[in-house]
Parts: sequence; structure tokens; C-alpha cells
Amino acid sequence: MELRARGWWLLCVAVALAACAHGDPASKSRSCGEVRQIYGAKGFSLSDVPQAEISGEHLRICPQGYTCCTSEMEENLANRSRAELETALLDSGRALQATLAAQLRGFDDHFQRLLNDSERALQEAFPGAFGELYVQNAKAFRDLYTELRLYYRGANLHLEETLAEFWARLLERLFRQLHPQLLLPDDYLDCLGKQAEPLRPFGEAPRELRLRATRAFVAARAFVQGLGVASDVVRKVAQVPLSPECSRSVMKLVYCAHCLGVPGARPCPDYCRNVLKGCLANQADLDAEWRNLLDSMVLITDKFWGPTGAESVIGGVHLWLAEAIGALQDSSDTLTAKVIQGCGNPKVNPQGPEPEEKRRRGKLALPEKPPTGTLQKLVSEAKAQLRDAQDFWISLPGTLCSEKLAMSAASDDRCWNGVAKGRYLPEVMGDGLANQINNPEVEVDITKPDMTIRQQIMQLKITTNRLRSAYNGNDVDFQDASDDGSGSGSGEGCPDNECGRRVSKKGSSSRTPLSHALPGLSEQGGQKTSATGCPRPCTCLLLLSVLTLVLSAARPRWR
Repeated sequence: MELRARGWWLLCVAVALAACAHGDPASKSRSCGEVRQIYGAKGFSLSDVPQAEISGEHLRICPQGYTCCTSEMEENLANRSRAELETALLDSGRALQATLAAQLRGFDDHFQRLLNDSERALQEAFPGAFGELYVQNAKAFRDLYTELRLYYRGANLHLEETLAEFWARLLERLFRQLHPQLLLPDDYLDCLGKQAEPLRPFGEAPRELRLRATRAFVAARAFVQGLGVASDVVRKVAQVPLSPECSRSVMKLVYCAHCLGVPGARPCPDYCRNVLKGCLANQADLDAEWRNLLDSMVLITDKFWGPTGAESVIGGVHLWLAEAIGALQDSSDTLTAKVIQGCGNPKVNPQGPEPEEKRRRGKLALPEKPPTGTLQKLVSEAKAQLRDAQDFWISLPGTLCSEKLAMSAASDDRCWNGVAKGRYLPEVMGDGLANQINNPEVEVDITKPDMTIRQQIMQLKITTNRLRSAYNGNDVDFQDASDDGSGSGSGEGCPDNECGRRVSKKGSSSRTPLSHALPGLSEQGGQKTSATGCPRPCTCLLLLSVLTLVLSAARPRWR
């Protein structure tokens, strides 16, 4: 009888050991069919997938319970999850880039069309109205429009100087034409130029055009450049690679549920947000300067309206030119007398032609102002779209979770919390790098901001300064605008003493790096795994402990 009892206990021990080593029959019989379907749909070989669950001691990212994933499968899915998130980021960036690019094309086409229409009106109306005064100087007018286009497109030109040189050259040419019988050497023309300011041969047109064109062209150019900079920032930031710690956390978020046999469980909303807030912490630091830029762009559109606005001035350059030439014609006799009084009586050219009789000015038919409907529509659409894009960077984690990562509809006991199917209890972290010090899902070193993103923050700040100067009518060189940007832009991390205090909390933790090709397991992830991630081996250990106690208690009777 005692031998039979002893044999029975030995059999129990053998069964327990076998269950711990190979898995109990019930778990071993669980099929990995759903995982096979998901894994195959991703383009991987189905030969990698075991037919039934296996022990998960080899897992480096997912909790080490019984699993349908081999090491190779885990690594493949980790790489796939990282690629899928990077693609989602690029897609989100491309959508915003497309919006900004469409705005840029619309405004650029409109401003270019205004200038082209102005030049076309000049070429059509001026020959009949001013005759040879225009025809012989047509190139000077074409050159002016060319320089205005270059300035608008961002060329390193000083607009006021460009206009001053144009009027000076034009005065010399027209004065020669009005007095072909006179010898006008260079020193006499220099004197003419010095007399031009008090004499105002072109009336008030040069001064008015200078004041209005400077403000109008500066505003239009700064706005269009702002759209280009915003699009460029989005493009560059979208290409910033994910950190190894982020890649691990995204794998755990997206595919570990499949490996642990709960493929139908979608990520808990707060869990997904914490992962992506950690992954996109640097991107969220763009928020303040991004908002400043878009606010400044919306504000500067106010400079497109009215008699001094971009719409009227850019489209009406020819009107100022017509007024200037007409003023010169009307006051040519008075001007000549005052020039002779100030510069002396020039010599007569014996071979020169006789002065023509004063030509009567032809009829000048010019549109009073360009139509405004197109620009009103462009501005209205741009304002709405720029306002919609203001929270792009801080809303990105929630947007990706909702649209790309199949987030669960609610935080309940049916969603994937990174360890099992159940509720997610940690609080959601704030936005930005400094708020990730206690992120339970992603290890983030807040003392090492991404330098590419910091450069883009500075670029946003510089462009905003340029827009604000343009709003006030000042043309600030792009490089000069960075003078007051030597300090950090908003979101540039945290003060040294603050970072020091926060880092000291993290420094007390000990971490054992893993030698696997995938990045090391995070501290929080390791804690969760040790607590709840391996139910069956823990049960086996408990069974062995009970059997040991029973055998110890029964040993005297077997003697």
C-alpha cells in the first residue's frame, strides 16, 4: 500500500515537471491559426509560425507567456510595426504638405498673375498714350517688372534701392528724349539727378509707389515664403527616425497581443496615447512655434486689402508708372527751366535734331483696380486650413491611434493593455519632451532632444519674426531675423536645474540590457511582465512547491 502511494506521488511530480517543461496539454493544443493568418497577410512565410503555442522564454519584447511567436517572428513583426508607424507619420505629413502646397500655388499664381496683368496693361496702353517716351524706354520698364518678380520670389534685392535706381535711369533717358538738341554729358546728368529730389519731376508717384510697393511686396513675399517654410518643416520632421525604445513600445502595442493569443484585442486608448506621446515627444515641442507661425500668417493676410494692400499695389504698378510719365510731360517746360537754373545752360548739339513740337498725350485706358474675388476666396480658405492645422503636432498621437493603429473604442476590460486583455490604469502623459520623464510605456531621455527637430523649431521662430516684421512694413533679411532667436524656442527642453531634478529620479533605477538584436526591454515593461505576463510557469512552480511539502510530510509513513 505504501509503495502504491509512493508511486502515485512520484507520478504526480513527473506530470508536474512535464507540464512546466512542455506546457500542459490544454495550452499546447491551442491553435495558432489566427496568428498564421495575420502573419501571412503581412507577407511573411507561414513556415515560421508554430502549429500550436510554445513556451515564450525567447521573447525579447512581448511578455514571456505561452506564445505563437518565435524569435524570428517577433523580430519581423517589430520591424513591420516600426515601418507601419513611420509610413503613417509620412502619410500624415504628406496630407498637411499637400494642403500647404496647394495654398502656396494658389497665392503664388495669383500674385504672379497680378504682376503679369499689370505689365501687359502697360505694354498695351503706353505706346498709344506716350509714344516714343515709352517705346524707346520699353526695356527699362520690362527690367523693372523683372526685378519686382525676382524680389517677390526671394532674390537678395533691396526694393527701395531698386525703385530709386529705376526712377533715376528713367529721368535721364526721358530728359534726353525731351531735349534731343542739347549736349548732356555725364556730369550734367549727375547734376540732374541731384536736382530730382526737390524738383520731383515725376510728381508724387515715385514716393507713393515706394511706400506702397515695399509694404505690399514684403507682405506677399513673406506670406508665400511662410507657406513654403511650414511645408518644409513638416517634410523634414516626418523623416526623423523613431528611436529604438519607441520601436519596442510600438511592437508591444500593435503585435504582442497576437503573439499572446488575443489577436482580437485592440490597444486601449490611453495605452496607445502614452506610447505615441513618448515616441513623438520631440515633435510635440514644435507646437508653440508652429502656432506662432500660423497665427502670424493669418494676421498678415490683413495686409492684402485696401489701397496700400498687395492686391491693389501689385496689380496696379502700371498705374503709378502712367501717373509718373504724365506728370513729367505736363511739367517738362518748368522742369527744364529749373534744371538749367540749377545745373547751368547745356551746350547745343549742332548735329542734333530740332526739338519736336510738344506731343499731345494720347488717351490712356487702364483698369482702375484689379478684381478682388479670387484673393478673397484664397484668403478665406487659407485662414480656415491654417487654423485647422494649428494643433497638428500635439494631436498627432491621438490621430494616429484613432486612424492608423485600430485603437479600441473605449477603455474597458476588453482592450489590450500591453500585458494582457484588460483595463489600462496609468494616466496619460502630457505633451512634449519634458513631460515624458515618467512615461510608463516608452523610455525617453529628456536630456537629449532631437537636433533635427530643434533646428526646425528655430526655423519656425525665424520665419515668424520675418512675418511680424513684414506685417509692420519692414523687410528683414532672413538671416538677420535669427539674431533674437539665439535663445531656445518654446519647447526647447527644460531649465538645467529642472532637468537635473527630473533625471535624478530616473538615475536610481537599475537596468539589465539585453543582448538581442532588438532594443532592450523597458523598465516598466519588465516590471509588468514579471507581475502578470507568465501565468502558466508560475502555476507550475506553485504545484511543485505544494508537492514538495506533501512529500516531505508523507515521508515518515513511507518508512
